[in-house]
Amino acid sequence: MEDLLKRCVGKKIDVTCNSNAVYRGHVIGMEGGILEIKDDDDKTIYIASDKITVVYECSDSATRPGFIS
Repeated sequence: MEDLLKRCVGKKIDVTCNSNAVYRGHVIGMEGGILEIKDDDDKTIYIASDKITVVYECSDSATRPGFIS
């Protein structure tokens, strides 16, 4: 898992943990079994790699407000 997360540095990912909590942010680094990500509010989140169950890259597809006819 740690090798995979190290390859994600600089990418925006969603991380799901054992507790079914989901965290989204840009990967800052992975060291000593701790994943460090920065969320959209510029807050740093630290997650133990042994608690991570799912990781996937986010697509920042633009959404356009408005009506569909």
